[in-house]
Order: sequence, then structure tokens, then C-alpha cells
Amino acid sequence: MKIRDILKWQWNGYNKFHNSRINLWIHIVAVPVFIFGTLCFINSVISLNFFSLIYSVLLMALSIGVQGFGHNKEEVPAELFSGAKNAFIRIFLEQLYTFPKFVISGKWYSALRNQKP
Repeated sequence: MKIRDILKWQWNGYNKFHNSRINLWIHIVAVPVFIFGTLCFINSVISLNFFSLIYSVLLMALSIGVQGFGHNKEEVPAELFSGAKNAFIRIFLEQLYTFPKFVISGKWYSALRNQKP
């Protein structure tokens, strides 16, 4: 599947897989942590800083782990990865593009408002 197709697929199903109040709140905190970890990773590779590299990978892994917990709270479970490459591509596209688009478009706030108290 091409990246363009994955992005379209993610966007078309995003509301379906992101309805739980706890998952929405987890994502609004954890995705920026992942993005920060990614930027730290790039910086650590450029500066050849091994400790920063480890720290950034741990940040990214922690973010994904917490988001996995959030996805377990969803009524509709996320679709399984078809392999390591698929997991890598889908995770990075969601973290760096699809979720920020979800927030900027107002759909995150709309999904949160539509939750029952």
C-alpha cells in the first residue's frame, strides 16, 4: 500500500478508532511526546549523542505504549499491523501527520464533546 493510500485509510477511519474519552485525552498528551522524541532522535543522530538517542527511543516507545493502553478502551479495536514495516509506517504517519490533522481540523475536540459524561 502506498503512503498516500495509508494516509487516506487512516483519515477515513480515524473517528471510528478514536471515540473513547480516555483514548482521546491520552492521544492529546502522548502524540506530542512522540513527536518530541522523534525530534530528539533526529538531533541525537546528527550530534552522535548515544544517551540522547536512548532517551528519545524510550520517549517514543513510552508514548506508543500509553496510546496502546488507550486504544484498548475503544469500542472498535484498531486494526492489527500486517508486519513490522506496516507497523513502522502506520505509527509514524499517525503520529506525525494524521493525529495532528485530527486536532487541527477540530475533529478531536468534536469527538471529545460528543462523549457521554
